[in-house]
Amino acid sequence: MNILFKDINKTNEDMVRNIKLNPNQEGFIETVEECLREANEYKEWCPVAIYNDDEVIGFAMYGSFGPNRDTWIDRIMIDRKYQGKGYGKTAMLNLIEIVSKKYGVNTVYLSIIEENRIAYELYKSIGFEYINEKDINGELIFKYTI
Repeated sequence: MNILFKDINKTNEDMVRNIKLNPNQEGFIETVEECLREANEYKEWCPVAIYNDDEVIGFAMYGSFGPNRDTWIDRIMIDRKYQGKGYGKTAMLNLIEIVSKKYGVNTVYLSIIEENRIAYELYKSIGFEYINEKDINGELIFKYTI
């Protein structure tokens, strides 16, 4: 497994836009299309393609905001063809390292829909802790401290 993150550009944009989730996951996260629109609107967001070697296997978006420079891994998704093989966990661990170094932070946040039990268990196994708060959309906020 050789997980890499690359900026989205003309060479990979169509592949990223074609990432598909399992039907039971579709309500848990925004579509790639919605994420890219949001990243165009808010320049703090950094959308990236997730690769295993030369193959696009997923999408992620992260950013740092506000006076405290709160840093978020806001979206991460692995195409349904590659789920259940450890790519998501490896990608998240690698992304935490990249994001914390890029922004010089020791804390990274994310949020999930409460019903997304698979993501909940994955993030807990990595070391994220639910901080007993919800975001403005009612999603559970998790914190990872490095």
